[in-house]
Amino acid sequence: MLRDSYNRPITDLRVSVTNRCNFRCVYCRSAQGDNGFEDNGILEWEELERLCRIFLGFGIRKIRVTGGEPLVRRGVLDFIFRLSRMGVQDLSMTTNGHLLGQHAGELRAAGLHRINISLDSIKPEKFARITRTDSFSKVMAGIEAAQRAGLKPVKVNAVIVRGLNDDEIEDFGQFAREHDVTMRFIEFMPLDADHKWQRKLVVTADEILERLRRRWELVPLDRDHASDTALKFRFADGPGEIGLVASVSKPFCGFCSRIRLTADGKIRTCLFSMLDHDVKSWLRDGRSDEAIAEYIVGLVSRKEAGHRINEPDFKPPSRTMVYIGG
Repeated sequence: MLRDSYNRPITDLRVSVTNRCNFRCVYCRSAQGDNGFEDNGILEWEELERLCRIFLGFGIRKIRVTGGEPLVRRGVLDFIFRLSRMGVQDLSMTTNGHLLGQHAGELRAAGLHRINISLDSIKPEKFARITRTDSFSKVMAGIEAAQRAGLKPVKVNAVIVRGLNDDEIEDFGQFAREHDVTMRFIEFMPLDADHKWQRKLVVTADEILERLRRRWELVPLDRDHASDTALKFRFADGPGEIGLVASVSKPFCGFCSRIRLTADGKIRTCLFSMLDHDVKSWLRDGRSDEAIAEYIVGLVSRKEAGHRINEPDFKPPSRTMVYIGG
């Protein structure tokens, strides 16, 4: 098993298969220009599979396929199928839901276990302002299609930004009850391409929980693993669950089990790493699996103690940031 220098076991791999996205969410991408890179800058499917196989050899048990938006890249269904055949214990995907209605059944048949769907407003007009799309009805259809296909659990993610969608916290709770989904509230992190993040825009998990508990009785649920990112609750009187991801106010870095592989062939040891470590050249220079594995071990040994968002000298990396895998 991979372990870093803080003796944290690394069991979860986030694999970004594209940096392109058909949404331009205000907390993530810029409204100006194209933040994606050209197709010839990304890893081929075979290269991604090779790296995943190497990681699985270290005892990785969870792989989440992310982007950008993973469903915009042709071949992602076959990639899911091949990952499933490798024996991934927990195979999931994060998507904005725009194309999910078309592909949910195919994803389940290919071997996907569960899915996370981004939904930052349940008001169509506000959804359009946040995502800069008119895809609200397609995302709703995608959530329903995922449930019909048997992708369980269906987790719906909302990044809560003060003054933008914090007025919908109770509405999101009702949405979880009515649709029997896990509604996950994610604190706003400094990942936006325009670098407009401010601490005063963060709605903390404690504030969200307090508001939800004014309306409903919530029963705490045990974490499946110490490294789980969300504090989980169920409604005492009906279906639906709540998850709170307190990345800013209550960092869970001490239990972090994640490593990230970007679409252009970089290994990222933390979402806020100042450096991305190239592995694409190792693949294309004819290095052996053993050599690449040794390189990965060295990188993991230098995994950061934490993201440092709450340190007075914190600065986000200068590269364009996107939510790759949460």
